[in-house]
Amino acid sequence: MESNSRKPKLETLAVHAGDRKKLADYVPATTPIYAATSFFYDSIDDLEAVFDQRKEGHGYSRYGNPTTGAFEEQIRALEGADFALATSSGMSAIHLALLAALTDRRKTIVAAKLLYGQTLSMLMNVFEPMGAEIHFADPSNLERFEEVVAETRPACVVVETVSNPVLRVPELDKLSEIAHRHGALTIVDSTFTTPVLMRPFEHGADIVIHSGTKYLSGHGDALCGVVLAREEHSTVLTFLMRTLGCNLGPFDSYLAMRGVKTLALRIERQCQNAREVAERLKGVNGIEKVYFPGDPEHPDHEIAKRFFPEGLFGAVVTLDLKGGREEATAFMNALEMLVPATSVGDVHSMVLYPPMSSHRDLAPKHRHRLGIGDGMVRLSIGIEAAEDIVADIRQAVATATG
Repeated sequence: MESNSRKPKLETLAVHAGDRKKLADYVPATTPIYAATSFFYDSIDDLEAVFDQRKEGHGYSRYGNPTTGAFEEQIRALEGADFALATSSGMSAIHLALLAALTDRRKTIVAAKLLYGQTLSMLMNVFEPMGAEIHFADPSNLERFEEVVAETRPACVVVETVSNPVLRVPELDKLSEIAHRHGALTIVDSTFTTPVLMRPFEHGADIVIHSGTKYLSGHGDALCGVVLAREEHSTVLTFLMRTLGCNLGPFDSYLAMRGVKTLALRIERQCQNAREVAERLKGVNGIEKVYFPGDPEHPDHEIAKRFFPEGLFGAVVTLDLKGGREEATAFMNALEMLVPATSVGDVHSMVLYPPMSSHRDLAPKHRHRLGIGDGMVRLSIGIEAAEDIVADIRQAVATATG
C-alpha cells in the first residue's frame, strides 16, 4: 500500500503491505485455508448481491467460506445430494437437521430406539422439554415401526444406517417408504457407512447427516459435521445455519477435505480388517458374543448384503466380554496398540466403552433394555495389519478375563 504523494508509516505498512492481492492467472493445486472472516469486492453493490444470494461469492465466513464451501461441494458430490452444509460437529449437524424438519411442521419425532447416546439425549433432554413429542420404535420391526408412525403422524423419523453400538442394519428404503406414506421426512445418520458403503438418498432419505470427525476426516484431527439434503430443504437449513452460527471453520474444513481424498482406500482396508478381526475373535475364551454385520449369524446379514458393496460390512466390531465393567476396564487398560479413545473411524484402531462414553447419559436400566451390557466394548478397526490388531485384542481379553 503506497500513495503517489507520500510513503505510509511503518505501523500502516505492517497492517496492509502484502495483503489482499488478487490471484494472478493460476489455480492452487489444493484448496487453501481461507482464514479471512470477511471478504470485499470492487463495488459495495456486489457485496450486497452476495449477501442476497443473487451473486456467487462470500461476504462473511459465518455465511460461507471458500475452504468450507469446497469441503461441502466434495461431500455433496460423493453423497449425490442437492445441497450440503458443513457444521462445527456431528451433534450440531443432527441438531440442525431436526430443527429444519420441525420448522412449520408438527412438532413430533419418531426415532429408532437405539441411536448414538448423545442423539438420544438431545431428543429427550433438549427437544422434549421444548415441547416436541418424542416416540421411539424399533426400525428392525417394520410392522411395529409403521404402527407408531401412523399413530403419531411425525414431522420426521430418525434412523442410523448402522446402529451404534450393537450394529443393527435397518431396511432404509422400506423405512423411507413408511415415513413418506405418512407425511414424514426421513433423517438418516450415515456416519458409520459413509458414501463408500451406502448413499441414503438412493434409498429415500430426505436429510442425511455425518459426524465428519469420524470416517470422513479419518485422522483424529478435525471436529466437524455435515448436513446434506434435497433442494427443497436448502432454504431453511441455510437460514438456520446463518442464524445459529454452527458453521465449520476453514482449518477443520481443510483437514476434513484432505481426509476425504483417501476415504475410499481407507474404508476398504478397514472393512477387510474388521471382517478378519470378527472372524478370528469368534469362540475366543473370554468373549461371549461378537457383533458384526458380515457374520452370517448376524440377524441383519442378508440386509447388509443387499445394501453394502460386496464383501464390505463396515469397520466396527462390538464385543460382549465375560464379566462386567471391571473386566471391560481391565481389557482396555491391557491393550498395547489399540487406542482407548472416544471416537470411531480413525486410521488407527480404537476401543470405546459405551456405558462410559457414547451412552453414558443413559440410565443403566435404559442401556440394558437397548442391549448395551456392562461388558460391551466397541472396536473401531483401523488400517494396521489385521494380525497385529487381533493379537492385541486377544492378549488384552486373556489378561482381563483370565
